[in-house]
Amino acid sequence: MIFAAEESPLPPEVPVKGMVTMLDLGATKCIPCKMMAPIIEELKEEYKGKAAILFIDVWEHRDEVPKYNIQAIPTQIFYAKNGEEAYRHVGFMDKESIVAQLQKLGVE
Repeated sequence: MIFAAEESPLPPEVPVKGMVTMLDLGATKCIPCKMMAPIIEELKEEYKGKAAILFIDVWEHRDEVPKYNIQAIPTQIFYAKNGEEAYRHVGFMDKESIVAQLQKLGVE
């Protein structure tokens, strides 16, 4: 019997072309990251089709750390529609603060 090795999915393409993107870089085992997980899931649903809400586990995908210049986790990076980085935050970020950043970038 052959068992498929369990692999974590490949990191998403960031930023999503033509869409405001919020990227949360963290780890599923980091405490503040765990606190953010339900917020990220809620926002994914609430902003479906309006903004891309993405998560990358940098403990599973270590090659992403230098790519995004991560110093500590969690780190949230917001990208404007044109793909340029517009805002970066390090540490736990509450839902209201995330929504405020998305609104500043023109997401209703």
